[in-house]
Amino acid sequence: MNLLFRFQQYIQQLHLFQPKDQLLLAVSGGVDSIVLVDLCHKAGYRFSIAHCNFQLRGEESDTDETFVQSLGEKYHVEVLVKKFDTEQYAATNKLSIQEAARALRYTWFEEMVNRQSSVVNREASIADASTHDSPLTTHVPTHLLTAHHADDNIETLLMNFFRGTGLHGLTGIPVGNGHIKRPLLSFSKQELLDYATEHGLQFREDSSNQSSKYTRNFFRNEIIPAIENVYPQVKTNLTDNINRFLEIEQLYKLSTQVIIKKLCRVKGNEVHIPVKQLLQYKNKALIYEIIHPYGFSEKQIDEVLKLAESDSGKYIDSPAFHYRIIKHRHWFIISPVQSVESATIIIEEKDAEVLFEEGRLTFRKIDVSKVELTSPNNIAMLDAKEIGFPLLLRKWKTGDYFYPLGMKKKKKVARFLIDAKLSKTQKEKVWVLESNKKIIWVVGHRIDDRFKLISSTKNVLQISYTA
Repeated sequence: MNLLFRFQQYIQQLHLFQPKDQLLLAVSGGVDSIVLVDLCHKAGYRFSIAHCNFQLRGEESDTDETFVQSLGEKYHVEVLVKKFDTEQYAATNKLSIQEAARALRYTWFEEMVNRQSSVVNREASIADASTHDSPLTTHVPTHLLTAHHADDNIETLLMNFFRGTGLHGLTGIPVGNGHIKRPLLSFSKQELLDYATEHGLQFREDSSNQSSKYTRNFFRNEIIPAIENVYPQVKTNLTDNINRFLEIEQLYKLSTQVIIKKLCRVKGNEVHIPVKQLLQYKNKALIYEIIHPYGFSEKQIDEVLKLAESDSGKYIDSPAFHYRIIKHRHWFIISPVQSVESATIIIEEKDAEVLFEEGRLTFRKIDVSKVELTSPNNIAMLDAKEIGFPLLLRKWKTGDYFYPLGMKKKKKVARFLIDAKLSKTQKEKVWVLESNKKIIWVVGHRIDDRFKLISSTKNVLQISYTA
């Protein structure tokens, strides 16, 4: 069975793209990408070529660019080229050269895919209009094709294994990821070299591939050949393992999704998880599956376990600070950081203003001598020395209680709101402010008597509420 037939069969079986789709081929000039171009041409696919000149190998990089440009004339396709100052980008963003090149490459590819999609569909719309066809033009997707092959997949598996990734890292490179497709992933490097020789294809050799100073090259040039001396079939075995891990991951995801659905309760844009029930599973992988969609890393699992033993109001942030996990009594709450739509908001001592669903809170500390004897309900005057940060701003719930100003006995917030003759709609808009598990203010209504100003008060925390 020849390579071209298997190539087309692989694309069809995995539904990578349709024959009429527009393709953008990432072409370096090496044998892998040159074979990809030739196969796409012989298969009759519509494609353009995109080439990145990272300007890392001087004249050699420019010669690669010239060679790729010549493919446009050979295959009668458009060739897009982008030059990058990779070293400058890496230094500015504190990245390795490899990381910088990857970031630059895929950002540009994304731009080109979006541009080509717009152009192709605009042309299709014009064609429809000119032929009086239905005005509902079929969308023609654009896919980015990379020339990753089976050997790349094996290298990725080993790198991930030694780096210490979880199960997903052992499934290698995905054959499809959004608009990115990898139709050579089932073919070995040797098969691609044989195809290039058989069809007389010229290609460029990247001199840096011979250097083992880069991690991937080290595995390619040193580790895998050494293992092959002991296990000659290691590449075949590892490819089989990747397929096994993919199937195992499918079962794993089905199982964890059932548990997560049972454990996690979605409330608006927050997720509430009962701490005790989560810990009963004694499974770090489960914790990771719950938290990683919100930007938390595998290394933060131990932080979550420590948080379970912490006081209410403690929290941890995701590395990008977009989400935080808050410990609130017997619950973990995964919440966007300082989101107006959040039902639970953490307030630090440095915060001067906080926006929430029902309005805005402003905070300032003042000397007790500047306090007026009376203040409206929308302003809370609290003894600063009794307040422990962080504060927790949230909607009131059944079971909440506090000591209303002027009373020495606790009162449920629900009863307080009934006595205040609030309507059902008004009750739904009531929030409370907590410090160390204690409600210090039913916002806009009454402070807690335990935090009122007394004769020994020196500093006052003034909180103003604006609806």
